[in-house]
Amino acid sequence: MVGEPVIPNRAPVAGYVELYDDNDPIVHVPDPYDRNKFVEVRRSSLQPTMPTPPRDLTPLPLIDPLAQRLVGGGVLGVGAGAAGWGAGQLLMGASQLISAVAGVGSAAFAIALLILAAKMTGGGQSRTTVNITNNNRWWGRSTTRL
Repeated sequence: MVGEPVIPNRAPVAGYVELYDDNDPIVHVPDPYDRNKFVEVRRSSLQPTMPTPPRDLTPLPLIDPLAQRLVGGGVLGVGAGAAGWGAGQLLMGASQLISAVAGVGSAAFAIALLILAAKMTGGGQSRTTVNITNNNRWWGRSTTRL
């Protein structure tokens, strides 16, 4: 069947002397291109695996130091973001203050122009006195004296 490992026929041949090196056991390892298939490989051609070192009996830290550093960096990142937001708020307040000062300056300039215009025309004060008398009578008759 397709996908099943192939078991070689190891029947001894008459007149054949079998040495130990000739009878290297064959193992089946997964195919690197298709994990459903197996490939025959001599055991001597496989690389030996490294033995795992024994665990020492020292207790591990309660919280991983690498995780602490990562969390600390994240907290610093949040703090830097908050500081940036605060700096933006400060600049926004400064721009509002500058805008208010500019508005006050514009108002002061407009008032100065009005005062200057009043001084040039005499300020609306004249030396002439005009008396107007208006007499209204019945039936809509009016007389005005200057």
